[in-house]
Amino acid sequence: MSVFIGGAWAYANGSMHLGHISSLLPGDILARYYRLKGEQVLYVSGSDCNGTPITIRAKQEGVSPKEIADRYHHEFKESFAKLGFSYDIYTRTDTAHHHKIVQEIFLKLLDKGLIYKKEIEQTYCEQDQQFLPDRYVEGTCPKCGANARGDQCDYCSSVLEPLDLLERKCKICGAPPTTRATQHFYFALSSLQNELDKYTQNAEQNQLWRENAISLTKRYLHEGLQDRAVSRDLPNGVSVPVKGYEEKKIYVWIEAVSGYYTASKLWAEETGQEDAAFWNSGAQSYYVHGKDNIPFHTIIWPGILKGLDIDALPAHIVSNEYLTLEKKKLSTSRNWAVWVPNIIEKYDPDSIRYFLAINAPESRDADFSWKELIYSHNSELLGAYGNLVNRTLKFIQKSFGGVLPEKEINKEIVNRVDLLYVETGRNIENASFKKALEKVFELVRYANKYFDEQQPWKQVDENPEACKQTLADSIYIIANLANILSPFLPFSSEKVKGMLLITEHSWVPIEVKSIGLNHVEPLFERLDPDLITHELEELKRRENV
Repeated sequence: MSVFIGGAWAYANGSMHLGHISSLLPGDILARYYRLKGEQVLYVSGSDCNGTPITIRAKQEGVSPKEIADRYHHEFKESFAKLGFSYDIYTRTDTAHHHKIVQEIFLKLLDKGLIYKKEIEQTYCEQDQQFLPDRYVEGTCPKCGANARGDQCDYCSSVLEPLDLLERKCKICGAPPTTRATQHFYFALSSLQNELDKYTQNAEQNQLWRENAISLTKRYLHEGLQDRAVSRDLPNGVSVPVKGYEEKKIYVWIEAVSGYYTASKLWAEETGQEDAAFWNSGAQSYYVHGKDNIPFHTIIWPGILKGLDIDALPAHIVSNEYLTLEKKKLSTSRNWAVWVPNIIEKYDPDSIRYFLAINAPESRDADFSWKELIYSHNSELLGAYGNLVNRTLKFIQKSFGGVLPEKEINKEIVNRVDLLYVETGRNIENASFKKALEKVFELVRYANKYFDEQQPWKQVDENPEACKQTLADSIYIIANLANILSPFLPFSSEKVKGMLLITEHSWVPIEVKSIGLNHVEPLFERLDPDLITHELEELKRRENV
């Protein structure tokens, strides 16, 4: 089976915060799991290096947009690598390759009549002497009254046009913009209403999407799809490939989602492999993002694919709710955020991954707190899982010279492990990562209880064969825990496999051979609870700067 996994593209206009990682982590869990199953996986993403947010940041700093994009693209790649994200390709939207294929997509849709020209009124700033891109216009959302940008209201998820906003003002100078007539290209989304209706009904019937994706998409469809502008007057981006319109740029919402396809083509080019298997009806696909990106993945991208006659419409929509911070909404403008480059310098990447998976905002908003991060690390990762591994291996070192006892594994334990592979696999495939991890840690607790009840420290003198049985059973559980946890906790899983000299990498129960242990060391270090106060003070200090 071919499995395509697309992770949402982060804007390269500032550092990523934990909210970004929370919504993107499911993609890596899926990719690692399906590779263990032996499936053909293509896991892609990249940095969104075109568009307004980067231009705004560049103007603020007095540098070129390319300098901003380069800085944050490099930072993103480094952050993802340190967190263990296993992209098959991580690219960027300002490459010549991406521009060329996006222009080809534009021309195909134009040729089929799905893109057409239209004269419209567009916001224009007299003071700055320019047409204003959507994100350069701010005002009040006409639907809910919240502060919104000219493309979208983050509060009620309405997709907007700048002229929809009330009390409009220019983001550059603050003056109210006027309007001027200009020509732009439009995507005939309304003509795809019936097809996208059927597509959404099918996703709902087969429970392929998260509930937030179903309800929001049905809302848009019920309101009736509107044709959307696909070109804008922007300083940087992909030029419209039509004579006389080269100064206009292809709008980000059609250009950025096309990055999944352009990245796939780049991977094929760079590896000398074919990507066709990922773009036919037999492919399984997952699109992983935050809920603010839902309409782009359930309406816009399927609409583009329909227009291109590509059968591989998004199958699974993995759309997380928001991550809050210390019970308050994340705010990059107020610096109320945990920035990824900072946290990965100080904390174990598996600790971060564990917390974001076990507390994932899968069906409702979830909160990140320093207290919970440190407590979950000390009690669950170190106290339960790390302790199980450490005390078992240290005992074998001390009492059996590091040689693993050879015994037929207790049938109940074999059955438990077999069942866990089935349940965890099913939960991962259904995008229920939190439930999957909870099930795995039930086995961790069972194993600790089993070890305590058997009391191998007594058995070793009173009944050495029973002691060997306890240890063989415990090692069997540990080896398979490391294997099952490897999509979630890749770094510590590799450590355990290294200590047990396990070389197999597949989604089947592991039989541990009776050989010596290799370099036993603790999986995790204890975190000082005083860090909670320190991190909270630092967070509040930065908010006030």
